[in-house]
Parts: sequence; C-alpha cells; structure tokens
Amino acid sequence: MPPFATEAFITCALTGAGDLTGMTHHAPITPEQIADSAIEAAQAGAAVVHIHVREPRTGLGSREVGYYREVVERIRASSVDVILNLTTGMGGEIVTGGAESPLPLDERGTDMAGATERLAHVAELLPEICTLDAGTMNFAAGGDYIMVNTPSMVREMARQIVALGVCPEVECFDTGDLVLTKELVREGILTNPFLVQLCMGIPYGVPNDPLSFQAMIHGVPEGAVWSAFSVGRYQLPYAAMAVLHGGNVRVGLEDNLYLSRGVLATNGQLAERAVTILEALNVRVQGPAEVRERLGLVRHG
Repeated sequence: MPPFATEAFITCALTGAGDLTGMTHHAPITPEQIADSAIEAAQAGAAVVHIHVREPRTGLGSREVGYYREVVERIRASSVDVILNLTTGMGGEIVTGGAESPLPLDERGTDMAGATERLAHVAELLPEICTLDAGTMNFAAGGDYIMVNTPSMVREMARQIVALGVCPEVECFDTGDLVLTKELVREGILTNPFLVQLCMGIPYGVPNDPLSFQAMIHGVPEGAVWSAFSVGRYQLPYAAMAVLHGGNVRVGLEDNLYLSRGVLATNGQLAERAVTILEALNVRVQGPAEVRERLGLVRHG
C-alpha cells in the first residue's frame, strides 16, 4: 500500500454536465455563476477547479466555446489564483433507441465530435490542465447512454493536448482505462508528470469499495500524480481515503450535492470540508503555486 500523503491538493468539480437544476438551487448554470463558484471554491482551499459549462436557457451541459471563454476570462480577471482544468468529455455521447430498436440513435442525447472539435475550447483558452477520458462505458444507472472514448480517439486527443502544452488529467473509470493509460506512457504519448483521476462508484464503472480502490491505485502508471473521488454520500469519505493511500482529493457539485444528510452544499462548502478533513489527518493542503511546480504546469493567459 502506498504511504500516507503528508501534503495534497484539492480539486473542485463545479457543475458537470448532468441535469442538476431540479436537484439543487446551488448548481451554477450561467458562465458568471460558474466563474463565481470557481472563485468561491478557490478561496475555500481548492487549488484546481474542474470546469464544465451549461446552456443558460436550459441548464443542460454544453460544449459552446463562448461559454468557456466567458468563464475563463472572468476567473483570470479576478484577484484569486486557481488552476483551471477544463473538461473535454463532451462530444463523446451515444444514446441508443432502446433495447429492441437500438438504431436509429436518439438524436436528442447523442453528441459525437472528433478529437479536434472536442478540444476547440482548450486550444483557444489554454488552461493549465484539461481532462482526457480514458475509456468507453455504459454511463449512469439504467437507460441507453454510452460514454464513448475509443483507443484511437484517446490517443489523438492525448497527442493534441500535449502539443498544446496543457497537462492531461486522465480520467479512469475502471481498471481497463489504466491499461490504456500505461500504453500511452509506453508509446511516449504521455510523459511524467501528468495527472490521473480515479473516478470511483459511477455506474457502471469500478465500484467504490476499498479493495476495488486499491486495485485502481495499483494500476496508476509509475511516477504519475493521482487524485480520486467518489460520488454522493461517499465523496467526503473518499477525501480521507485518497490521502490515506497517498493521493490527492476531488470534491464538488458535479459528483455530490450534500454537505451532510439533507443539507445541500455549495462548492465552497465542499472545498472547505475537504480542507477540514485533510488538516484533521495532519495533511497539509497545497496551494496553486505548489501544484504548478509539482505538475510542471504552464500558466497561460
């Protein structure tokens, strides 16, 4: 088992792409709200903010470059220092027509784009980090939604991300994703330092029990920096689990809406609670400057 972490950084995943509008009034929807939530999380102790954007009129997930531009410009114009991590997960969604008629695809939920299009906002805005989903999986309980990231797509996106001077955060939802990540390292596409995010407890990925978590940790490429999270009520316990196994922490409304039973959270409150957990374990919380040095990040803008 890896040694306990004595210092670690916190990522706050602000809003995700799921339909949160009917579940919590704290979900940031507009670019201004998302930027304000990022600043709140940074002030509470998050060194990194993980950013999706939404269509303001509907609240649904979007990959509109203009929305990303407004969020990033607002954060960069503020006096708060925080590392920007933009998602590239949008554009890899297939929704089939159902069990008896899988074709034609459901056009309302299907959104497939090429590698360059999925990275358009990253190429323009040059965040310090962006995500790279490492595999294909049945995503979310029930339904006919498939998150699609073929090996050729992952390789091409990885090449483009590295060429842009942006650090990849490889999101791994199961052990096979780590197999592909190691292949990218062997092929020289990924080189240390880069970030691996272990995504636990998401149907139908790796379950969030401790033995499965240790198997995921065992699969992290040697020398990579890793972080972990789980969803729902397991998010905050995983803040402790991650550092007890030598990793870093992710919290935020993308993965969990509650601070405690029946108490809806803000991103700032979840980041603050993660700080409390880490400090109670005698783990020093790293700030943005330290994380930049640790990951060799290039600060743009």
